[in-house]
Amino acid sequence: VQLQASGGGLVQAGDSLRLSCEFSGRAYSNYAVGWFRRAPGKGREFVATISWAGSYTYYADSVKGRFTISRDNGRSTVYLQMNMLKPEDTAMYYCALRWKYDIAFTVNDYDHWGQGTLVTVSS
Repeated sequence: VQLQASGGGLVQAGDSLRLSCEFSGRAYSNYAVGWFRRAPGKGREFVATISWAGSYTYYADSVKGRFTISRDNGRSTVYLQMNMLKPEDTAMYYCALRWKYDIAFTVNDYDHWGQGTLVTVSS
């Protein structure tokens, strides 16, 4: 499986972006997806996750109420809608897949990773 993240860019504080993560290969099913980010000089941190059916989602406290994760299994794509962006949201954003129905919050819980898409928020 390959994961292709896209949608990053340079925006101003308060703006919105929508990231996409598309899965290529055969028709996959029964996997949960997460978004993580790595800010300059920091480790990779959890942002959001969604279960296979989309019934369960979970967010880091730092993005709760501003970011929304969703998925379209027919298109093999997961989205991260990011609103009210802040300079501290500046990071490389990665999507990841795990071969389980349920959500998870740590890097080691995921089996495959995309290459990342850069989000830069200016003040």
